[in-house]
Amino acid sequence: MLSNAIFLGNKFHITSLGCARNLVDSEVMIGLLLKAGYEITPEHQEADFLIINTCGFLEASRAEALTILQELFNEKKEGAKVIVTGCMVQKHKDLLQEKFPSIHYLLGSGDVEKILEAIQSLSQGSQITDAKSYLQWGEVPRTLSTPKHYAYLKIAEGCRKRCSFCIIPMIKGHLKSKTIEQVLKEFELLLSQGVFEVILIAQDLGDYGKDRNEKQGLHQLIRKLLEVKKDFWLRFLYLYPDEIDEEFIAIMKSDPRICPYLDMPIQHINDVILKKMRRTTNRQEILSTLSLLRTELPQVVIRTSLMVGFPGESEEQFQELKQFVQEYELDNIGVFKYSKEEGSYSATLDGHISEEIKERRYAELMQEQKKVVEKKNKRLVGKIVEAIVEGYHPESPLLIRARYYGQCPDIDGQILINDPKYIDAFSKRYFVEITGFAGYDLIGRVLSSKRRSKLALA
Repeated sequence: MLSNAIFLGNKFHITSLGCARNLVDSEVMIGLLLKAGYEITPEHQEADFLIINTCGFLEASRAEALTILQELFNEKKEGAKVIVTGCMVQKHKDLLQEKFPSIHYLLGSGDVEKILEAIQSLSQGSQITDAKSYLQWGEVPRTLSTPKHYAYLKIAEGCRKRCSFCIIPMIKGHLKSKTIEQVLKEFELLLSQGVFEVILIAQDLGDYGKDRNEKQGLHQLIRKLLEVKKDFWLRFLYLYPDEIDEEFIAIMKSDPRICPYLDMPIQHINDVILKKMRRTTNRQEILSTLSLLRTELPQVVIRTSLMVGFPGESEEQFQELKQFVQEYELDNIGVFKYSKEEGSYSATLDGHISEEIKERRYAELMQEQKKVVEKKNKRLVGKIVEAIVEGYHPESPLLIRARYYGQCPDIDGQILINDPKYIDAFSKRYFVEITGFAGYDLIGRVLSSKRRSKLALA
């Protein structure tokens, strides 16, 4: 079959959309193809095979996928084949085939390991099984697409929660968790490859192991990972407020290798809206969790997601959410406009809100959060933080990018450094003094080696 691949050409390009869990699936596909003798190229115009791993969670995600697909078809070289994979295929196969009848192959979101069959197929086809999500097991190859110093480790797929606005359980299926042994094996492999920051991901980390009726599975897993006697950062995405208890916080406090950072989706703060959303926490429980975190972990950085325009959300309820953002000063917030998704319970509710009102509320909330971020960034000026220097800024070779523990890759701000004097390599840690800020980003300078030594001993 490899000779057939060479006959057709063996260069592939991959576009990964959506969440970090999708990115891990894309990295598995890259690994499988490289192992089979194919060559990856960053230029889609020279690829013989164009793979797009889609997200189908929201209407905006699907629109993005369709736009990129159109661009690929417009710009691909003659004879190149387009393979579409991922969540959108799982639920919207007919739409994709209607808009792009020349798609060579469709792969469901749980059929990642069939990528070789898709590329080598001489005719159009599809593999969309009942396996709605994919978890890597055993010795399946994976090639990281992230910078060498950080990587995502997917510990579970699917979801056991039933939020009324969400169709992820429909797309991704029931919760499936890897065993502790499998996660530990992947964790040690990543560290052996030079990865320093490992980011645990799942739809809800706190549900890890509950498909096997394990109690406090995440607690057990983290303790096992901390037994590895190596230097690393461990970061958690995502943990719902109902899963954060005193014992979990005690684990976070127990080891400095755990980043005091949490992405804790809360969606809203009004009790009526939270109930309609079928969330498992109310306003007081959310506020108590925030208070407990800030008391026990004063240096904690908290990120969340909030939704505006849920069906029936009154102006008064929105103002309650806005006041919450002003008063509780969360470090980072992703704001989303409600999307009416077919198959979700919330789609059947009365009181759907116009796009104009959703857009206004979105803009207002983002403006309030920007004020909070600038206020928090101002407090960091003059502080010294340990940061990973990542590389040149994509928009200017005069700027260098770095991150400290309070900044997660791709979703948060970064530290901008305009003086490379003491930087001898990227993907290394340095002590950085924060000298200013620009919007969501911090500005800093790397301290000299001598200064770093004094700080390290302090």
